[in-house]
Amino acid sequence: MTALGLGLAAVGRPAYLTGGRAADLPDRSVDGLRRRCHDLLDLARRLGVRHIDVARSYGRAEEFLAEWIAERNPAPDELFVAGKWGYTYIGDWSLTAPVHEVKDHSLAAFRRQREETRALLGDRLDLYRVHSLTPDSPALTEPALHHALAGLAAEGVRAGISTSGPRQADAVRAALEITVDGVPLFSSVQATWNPLEPSVAPALAEAREAGWLVVVKEGAANGRLTGEEAPAALRRIAAELGTGTDAVALAAACHQPWADVVLSGAATPAQLASNAAATAVRLTDDHLAELAGLAEPADTYWRTRAARAWT
Repeated sequence: MTALGLGLAAVGRPAYLTGGRAADLPDRSVDGLRRRCHDLLDLARRLGVRHIDVARSYGRAEEFLAEWIAERNPAPDELFVAGKWGYTYIGDWSLTAPVHEVKDHSLAAFRRQREETRALLGDRLDLYRVHSLTPDSPALTEPALHHALAGLAAEGVRAGISTSGPRQADAVRAALEITVDGVPLFSSVQATWNPLEPSVAPALAEAREAGWLVVVKEGAANGRLTGEEAPAALRRIAAELGTGTDAVALAAACHQPWADVVLSGAATPAQLASNAAATAVRLTDDHLAELAGLAEPADTYWRTRAARAWT
């Protein structure tokens, strides 16, 4: 069965592109977000959520997670930590920073960020992904980087990718072809899939067939499939099933046969509890067909996402 995971993008830095942050996070000081992150991790643990998504560019999320692990000491089988490298947070804890993160998929960036992650998470890292891989990334073509990534296996860490943009499928298929000394380099993909943007689905099915761990991110489309932003069809199905629009959106991802983990991007414990209902929601074929009708052209979806303000 598809499992729920928890992504820490919303609670590791003060600004992000999801809506409603002022109400959800009234205290966005470092200490305020540390407390919120720990509250979410505590609830996730109680709910049996094991897969935790974190990244170097999520502000201080790795630090918050490391502190929580040190305080709570979860057993290794209670926690699967999936990190990401390739973006650097430069927002300086400001809501109004002109740029919040910068992308760098070079070998030097990998080496630097791997040491930064190791310093915080030690041996609790299970998977390290290239962050937001696109078809033009040097991470697809640089042999020295490939050999460095292959070296993660000696540390007991899997190498994986995450994808973004309208050509996610191309990036996944290119990554599937990469080998080092005859061995496939990557074994996991985290991709954006939701009823508004399902274009990557065939490539994710191919990745799952190849034995990859497949993780869905942005299943609620950064808030576009929740609350007042949710399309009428989604609201109607949620009302029929007596659940939230967020749970229906995430349930649509859970119903995909190639999905192993669907991430919650919750910013509040109430949101995480509501998201967790998704794994128990049973959508009919008619529901899934109606939700499929919400799909936008990939280029349109990603232009809309890029236009969302970081608040």
